Amino acid sequence: MKLRSFISLLALSIVFLSCKNEKQSPEVETVEVEKTKEVHTSAALEAEFNDPKMAEVYKAYNALKTALVNTDASQAKEKASHLLTTYSNLGVEEDVFKAAQVIAESDDVEAQRTSFSDVSAHVEQLLEGALSSGAIYKQYCPMAFNNTGGYWLSNTKEIRNPYFGDVMLKCGRIDATLE
Repeated sequence: MKLRSFISLLALSIVFLSCKNEKQSPEVETVEVEKTKEVHTSAALEAEFNDPKMAEVYKAYNALKTALVNTDASQAKEKASHLLTTYSNLGVEEDVFKAAQVIAESDDVEAQRTSFSDVSAHVEQLLEGALSSGAIYKQYCPMAFNNTGGYWLSNTKEIRNPYFGDVMLKCGRIDATLE
């Protein structure tokens, strides 16, 4: 019986430690909607871009990420549609366009989150050499997608997990800094 209790305690400890966050400054504004649910908003963008069209792509991406943090499939559809418009203005490849289109056409937040992983990878590639100043943080949650992990981009060091929303809002870590 002691062994079983020890193993259970050990498993719980591993789960909590895998998502341990460093103390970070509260740069993301939150607004209380109900007594148990908070709606998170995008933090101000401090990075500057060489191309204003790329800045619009990143702002649209960030709004989509925030909709997924809030677990709002309807908002995610709307924000993905806006991202598609910014992609068109930038002239991206068809595969980049398709990942966001899946989100814009889906009512299922889990399907949207899966496609968001591809969107994040595409936007990260678009950001190569696009920043003139400031930083964007590549963040990682090891527990996303059945513990295979998932990445996303953020304006701030503060973790707001788009793959789990309020269920595991702060699960993740900064994996890299794009400058």
